[in-house]
Formats: sequence, C-alpha cells, structure tokens
Amino acid sequence: MAIEAIPAAGGEAVAARVAPALVREGAVVSLDEAYAFCGNLARSHYENFTIASWLMPRAMRKHMHAVYAYARIADDFADEEHDLAKLDAWERELELAYAGAPHHPVFVALADTAGKFSIPMRPFADLLIAFRSDVKFKGFETMDDLLGYCRYSANPVGRIVLYLFGYSDAQRQRLSDLVCSGLQLANFWQDVSVDLGKGRVYFPRRDLAAHGLDEHDLRHGVITKRFIDLMKSEVETARAMLREGGSGLARLVDRRLRRDILMFAGGGLAILRAIEHADYNVLHARPKLRKLDYLKLGWNAIRGRLDG
Repeated sequence: MAIEAIPAAGGEAVAARVAPALVREGAVVSLDEAYAFCGNLARSHYENFTIASWLMPRAMRKHMHAVYAYARIADDFADEEHDLAKLDAWERELELAYAGAPHHPVFVALADTAGKFSIPMRPFADLLIAFRSDVKFKGFETMDDLLGYCRYSANPVGRIVLYLFGYSDAQRQRLSDLVCSGLQLANFWQDVSVDLGKGRVYFPRRDLAAHGLDEHDLRHGVITKRFIDLMKSEVETARAMLREGGSGLARLVDRRLRRDILMFAGGGLAILRAIEHADYNVLHARPKLRKLDYLKLGWNAIRGRLDG
C-alpha cells in the first residue's frame, strides 16, 4: 500500500482513540480542531509517515497531515476491517467535502486543503479504488497489471503533493508516477515475507512462471537460483523507475520539494540495496534500513543528490 498498514484496530477505532470528542455524530468541528485531529493521527504513526518528514516546509505540514489522515483511515477500513461499506461511506464523505458540506474532521481539513491548492477530487477517489481492491485481493497476472494497481495505490499521493507545491502539468506527473510506483515496488519486494503471512503475493504470475516458479514455491521458503534471478529482475525494474523519476523530477521542482523527492526516491533505492545485501532472502525476513542509511539519505537530499 501507499500508506503502510499499522498493527491496530480499524480506522474508526484509530480515529476515536486520537480525538474521541471530534468523531461524535453531529459534532461541530472548527478548522483548527480538524487540522489538530489530522496532525495527532499523523504523529501517532510518524514512523510510517515519511511524507511530512523533517525536510517538509513547516507551513505545508498541516496539509500533508490532512492527506495522510484521509488515506490512513481508509487504509485501515480495507486492511484491518476489510469493510467495503465503510469505504463507500468514506467516499460519500469525500463527495460532501467537495460539495462544500464536510462532516468528519478529516474532511473539514481536507476540504480546506483541496480548496487552497486547487486539488481535484480524482486522486483522492483513486486511492479508494486501490483500497477496495485490497479487500478483494486476487494478485496480478502481469507487471502491467501490478503497475495498474500502483496507479491507484501510490501515484495519487505523488500527484497530490505536486498540487500542494503548485505543479499540475503532465510531465511532472509522469515523473512523479515513476517515483511513486518504483517506491511501491521496492516496498513490495522488501515485504515479501510479511505479505506471504497475509496470504498475498505481489509478484506477477507471469514473472514467476518465466523463472519456473509459482506461488507454492514461495510458500516453501527455499531461496533458489530461480528465485534470486526473479528478485534481480524485479529489483532492476524498480531501480530504473526510481532513478528516471527521481533524477528527472528533482530537476523540475523548486528546492522546497526537491529534497523530499530525493528522500523518497533515494529511500526506495536504499531498500533495493538492502535487499541485495541480504542476498535477496526476502522469504524469511524483511530487509531493513539502518540508522546510517537514513542519515545518508538526509545528507544526500540536502546536497541535492540521488544516491543509487
């Protein structure tokens, strides 16, 4: 997912735990309260919230909190509660927000953010398409199918960020899509063991077959030359996307956004290197970045470099 699932109760429980007074039916929420609600939710899961990193301009953070809260709660409806009805209700709240009548505190904040930065409803609605497909997960036949999923699960977040910084052209959106999809793929290949435990396989079935493998081979957990060759191929696909998108987009945005783009793309490249350093053994453990990796990412971003 673009917004990584957390080991907690569903979205309503998360929201109620963060600010119970603000989610009562019929409660009147001020704009400041709404942004505070979203900020509390984002900070309570900051370890997964790289969007509002310390490099993000302070004035932009409350708007990123609103975006995060919207996606966080919807993702919990899908991954934690597997509840399509709640996703449908969340979409109705989105439509009300764009009609000028938001109810939930998340949408009070989101309506303000979308209005200030002229963000269309489409990318927010696209995220819900991905969340619904997670509830009815069936895997992917081809890499094109998997990238089609990334179009809805990851790419909308990058496009929303571009809108926040005043960019809406097709060229930057294409490069942003490469970064977001490449990072999504890197996360999939990092989380193979985690996803297998959830009954999910993100490798395209044709890619598995091309290397003489199937899903049963993955569940046996044996690292063979065939599996390593598969991983090498998938890692290189993600790396090419991150390099092209990251280096290209960094040249076309101002310094405020450039550093975060380099952090995003560089982080994906660092994940791919961690997979390689683990000899592609992602069936038994999740390769992780070290503190030194994060420090290097920040240093490279400040210097305007994409490492990897």
